[in-house]
Amino acid sequence: MIEAQVIPTPAGALSLLARGEVVVAAGFTADPTELFARLSPAVRAGGLAPSGDLGPVAHAVRDYLGGDLAALDAVPVERQGSPTRQRLHAALRDVPAGTTVTYAELAERAGLSRGSARVAASACSQNLIVPFVPCHRVLPASGGAGGYYYGTPVKEWLLAHEARVTSPTA
Repeated sequence: MIEAQVIPTPAGALSLLARGEVVVAAGFTADPTELFARLSPAVRAGGLAPSGDLGPVAHAVRDYLGGDLAALDAVPVERQGSPTRQRLHAALRDVPAGTTVTYAELAERAGLSRGSARVAASACSQNLIVPFVPCHRVLPASGGAGGYYYGTPVKEWLLAHEARVTSPTA
């Protein structure tokens, strides 16, 4: 059984779906069923139930929002997709908070050629576990914020939040 919880954040509602203490999906939507529908049939087979509190998963989100940017890194996630997509998502988890990489750099970190930037961009667009798999930290080489499944304002808020915490105050 997958349990769901929605947590309010400054960037909007964040739905969390977890099996035990393992996140199977997370995204900036107030409707957990939207995320559930995007999971593979095998993962959905266990069903979805609301939860009052997902315990350590929800606690990690609150810690992240409170300034502990490493809190999400300790939460186990269940990545879906091809072996290449899973390598790209693993490489994403290694991008430190407060820093960014380009799609070409992400591809290279995952053991692909720098020319695989489009493959990296596709993996980001199919990421079902944001912000635990932090695709918001990937920017186009041409500049700007680029796209984000949940909208550019959410991506910009996440980047600004991490920058505020990691930058010394004057």
